[in-house]
This record gives sequence, structure tokens and C-alpha cells, in this order.
Amino acid sequence: MIVNLDGTFIADDQAGLPVDDGAILFGDTLFETIKVRHNTILLAEPHLDRIQMSAALLDFPCDRDAIRTALQQTAKQLPWPVARMRLTLSRGRCKGLQSPPKENARTLITASAYVEPDDNQIRAGADCVFAPNRRVNPLSHLPQMKRGNYADCLYAARFAQAKGAREALFCNDEGHVLEGATSNLFIVKDNILITPEAGEVVLAGIMRRHILQIAKTLGLATEERPISKNDLILADEAFLSNALIDIMPIARIESTHIKRGKLAIKLLQKIRESINHQIK
Repeated sequence: MIVNLDGTFIADDQAGLPVDDGAILFGDTLFETIKVRHNTILLAEPHLDRIQMSAALLDFPCDRDAIRTALQQTAKQLPWPVARMRLTLSRGRCKGLQSPPKENARTLITASAYVEPDDNQIRAGADCVFAPNRRVNPLSHLPQMKRGNYADCLYAARFAQAKGAREALFCNDEGHVLEGATSNLFIVKDNILITPEAGEVVLAGIMRRHILQIAKTLGLATEERPISKNDLILADEAFLSNALIDIMPIARIESTHIKRGKLAIKLLQKIRESINHQIK
């Protein structure tokens, strides 16, 4: 693992935060998970847009230019063809519940090798289960963000792993399927690409937005609206997305097999083309 803490590279076994850092005491952090290919940060500006927006909403210190420089410096050091990079912002050391001074803020970047899903895994598709818990947003008056308070997603992801599934899908009290523990959800019905609307509970995923943009260039009809369990089961196809996996078709949800189509693969090919263009 490569570690960049506040602009300085240090050994991973030497990296640490003080015990009174808000990240440790309260999970008071913002983070982004970013893919790097051949030392190029993919979709860097959208990731920075999102964390900057979240920081502004929560009055979090966020020096975008300094963060971009640190990300680029870290990406240049990566020895792997593909890597998973995580950017974490903390307010730093704090006293009780008081907001610490902005100069206490910390920026942590970690990176490690990442193995992307291969063609065989994509053809096989993902097995999913429904999460036993609810997706929550403690700051329900604000959009869903990537915050260190990650208990709901962590619990659901581990539940899926225990069941031998790749992903757990959250549902709300109305029976609508929202998103995965680590992914956004899309279905296709009658040649319309449908995804739940981002907002209070559903995260505005970076790859989710990229897919909607690509769909528009392809002339595909899209809708952002609730998806019921019945909609999902009866879809012509369904898939997951995030910044690491790009697109992963859903093969089965618990004991029910999901139809497979061609749109997910077509969108994945277009995503790969756009990424290859960025690397060049």
C-alpha cells in the first residue's frame, strides 16, 4: 500500500492519526474511492466536484487544488497497472463536540493494487441479496454523501458476503429498491434505462452520472424514478455500477434469475472507450 498523509509519503505501518481525531472518535470524514489506470486518475474532476460539494455542505476544510496535486503525486508513484485509490478528509484533532480549527484538517490518500472484473465475471453476472437493514442518511435534510459513518453499508456488504453474494440491495419501507451497499442500481425495461433518483438516500454515484451521460449520447431514453422489487424482477436486464467495477450485470437476486440483455455490455464498451481516450 502507498500512503500519502498531508502531502508526505510514509510507510503504511507508520501511518496513523491521533486518538482524538474526529475520524476516530466520530467517523467524521468525507471520502472518495477512485480508480487509477496506468497512473492516470479516472474521472478525477467529478470525484473532486462531489467531495467539494459535500465539504461545502458540512463546512469541511477542502483545498481542491492541494488535494488534486496530492492525488496526482500519488498516482505517479503507483507501480500497478490498475489501482484503488481512496481519498479521506478529516477535520483533525477535536475537543469534545466542538468543531476543530480548520488548520487541524488532515488529508489522507491510500492506494493499493486493484483487480477489475474480467470478461468471464461480467458474463456470469453478479448474485445479489436484499439487505436486512435500511439505507440511512443521518443528515436527512442534505443529499446522501460518502461519509465515514458507514455502518449501514458495511453491515449490508458483510451480510451479502456471508450469503455468498456480490452485493446487497437496500429497500425502503415502501418496497422500492434503492441501491447497493457499494453500488448504484440500473434496470432496463422496454428499451428505457431506469435508475432510482439520487438525493436524500440514494448516492449520486460518479459512474452513475457517467452512464447517464453516455446513454444520452447514444440516444437512449432514461428515467430517474422509483424501482419496485417487481420492476427489478421483471426487468429486461439489470446491472450495478460504481467507479471501480464500472458496470456489472445482475444475474440473480436471491433465488430469482434476472433476464440478461445487451445494453449493459454496450454501455460498458462505451465507458471503456471514454476511459481509454482519457488515458491517451
